[in-house]
Amino acid sequence: MAVSTSTTTLPLLFLHRSTASPNPTALSFASPLRASPLRSRASASASAAPPAETLADDLPSDTPPVGEGSGIPMPSSIGEDGEELLFGATAGKETVSRARAQSHSSFSDSFNVSQERIVITNSSGEKLIGVLHEAGSKDIVVLCHGFRSSKESRTIMGLTDALTSEKISVFQFDFSGNGESEGTFQYGNYYKEVDDLHNVIQHFKEHKRDTRAIAGHSKGGDVVIIYASMYQDVSRVINISGRFDLKRGIADRLGGDYMERINQHGFIDVAQKTGQFMYRVTKESLMDRLSIDMQSACMSIDPNCRVLTVHGSDDDVVPSEDALEFHKYIGNHEVHIIEGADHRYSSHRLELANIVMKFVTSV
Repeated sequence: MAVSTSTTTLPLLFLHRSTASPNPTALSFASPLRASPLRSRASASASAAPPAETLADDLPSDTPPVGEGSGIPMPSSIGEDGEELLFGATAGKETVSRARAQSHSSFSDSFNVSQERIVITNSSGEKLIGVLHEAGSKDIVVLCHGFRSSKESRTIMGLTDALTSEKISVFQFDFSGNGESEGTFQYGNYYKEVDDLHNVIQHFKEHKRDTRAIAGHSKGGDVVIIYASMYQDVSRVINISGRFDLKRGIADRLGGDYMERINQHGFIDVAQKTGQFMYRVTKESLMDRLSIDMQSACMSIDPNCRVLTVHGSDDDVVPSEDALEFHKYIGNHEVHIIEGADHRYSSHRLELANIVMKFVTSV
């Protein structure tokens, strides 16, 4: 699919307009789902224990709560980034035949990809569960999901299909406390997830596999940026809809008086609109997020590391202006704004895939 590009006055900043209605199914994506923006209702009064914050209609009523001690997947549900999750774990190793993605690929119309379930132990002794999609390349691309999402999110699965269609091997995994991986879900937890990612990259390095690029969606975008500020073992980083100012967006989830209530009670419980508990935000986990300085992280990235930021102009979770903030402080950086795309790229997954593939495969 051709994507028209017009360059603005900022260097390496591209605005993408669709020349035709995109066809997400061309990349073997399941039907897109438009999810409502996240909303929260503030508590009207404070009591001895704070009432649970209620998310509006992002999650279906049958979504199970996150359990203590292990990341529990949410079958047939929507993650809190608004991502529809596609569950169906791969047991052992199998080979599947896929249709070729309709991108700039020059390979044959079908190809085989082996899928292997891999368990990696992180620094805390927790088992991280992932799937390696072997498509022919020695090096791999590691994909990182967003907040309360998983490796089965449609955005992650779509990128996996697109990259493997170019015979690029992909590893997608669940951060600790998410999806199938062990650990307790915690709000914030950015540096823990950076450490998870480091454990993954080290695992493959020990098995003589280099990581060609790391890519993250939403919160995962922040994780890969922070990773690049701390380690110099990856030469390409892809930030998809990451948030630059981590102080923003909290009130949308927890209510405008969240700091007053968390100072009073020490925590805020977040629940669905049905009242079903989902997760607890502790003061420690909240401060973990508020203490992160993305500006310093961006300025600490090795100039030889190439960074791509992709954002939708109609993002309903993280404003597209954040992409321009990243651009101010990352030296070796290019930005692509996809006009009309939301946070999940519901109707623009082919455009997202083409931009990412071009970046990963460029010399």
